Amino acid sequence: MNSIVLFVKERRKTLKLSQEELAFKAGVGLRFLRELERGKTTLRLDKVNQVLELFGKQVGVIDLSRE
Repeated sequence: MNSIVLFVKERRKTLKLSQEELAFKAGVGLRFLRELERGKTTLRLDKVNQVLELFGKQVGVIDLSRE
């Protein structure tokens, strides 16, 4: 499963937030948050970053050419 999906689900549950509460705090729609937690592959990165910002994180570039 996608690491972003796992991170968001685990953090939300650790903080004892419902999906509705997290969506509200992040300023995104409930439908968007549910799709994010289900691992939908076509999501707007700006909205993903809105959710991650609550946890002090953001989507970034990872160098895959590590040898």
